[in-house]
Amino acid sequence: MAIRNIVRVGDDVLAKECRPVEVFDNKLRQLLDDMQDTLYEANGAGLAAPQVGVLRQVCVIDVGDGLVELINPEIVHVEGEQSGAEGCLSLPDEWGMVSRPQRVTVKAQNRKGKWFETTGEDLFARCICHEVDHLHGIVFTDKASRMLTPEEIEQMQKEQEQQEQKGKRRKRRR
Repeated sequence: MAIRNIVRVGDDVLAKECRPVEVFDNKLRQLLDDMQDTLYEANGAGLAAPQVGVLRQVCVIDVGDGLVELINPEIVHVEGEQSGAEGCLSLPDEWGMVSRPQRVTVKAQNRKGKWFETTGEDLFARCICHEVDHLHGIVFTDKASRMLTPEEIEQMQKEQEQQEQKGKRRKRRR
């Protein structure tokens, strides 16, 4: 396993359509393992293969409930709408307001090639959409209604830190 370099916006690879995975072998498993390590090292919620320079339909997501690997993902159902701040490991320190479905069902393959479906809500739904967009050459700035100012980003980070502190205090009381 290894930490891979994350491609930044401006690199042509992020604007290209990814090819489906057809061979489920050790090379794919290595890519998935490396993407997991890279995601955790970067403290992200999701990572798509083009973000590490690989034009394959592969992404990994972890919003705090454990890692989900999606190979050849296809969104098959969406419900509702949510709008909120969204960022990307390929655009560090940039955030924009993006509308996404509230609930998403995705059909994908696992690392062994077996098909499955999973449904996500809230942040997980947002991440599914964000990462699947990467596989089609779309970055969140293409969908953002507006980008956030540095002051808004600072305020958002303060609020997040406060929420994390509240969560830690609750855990200590239990």
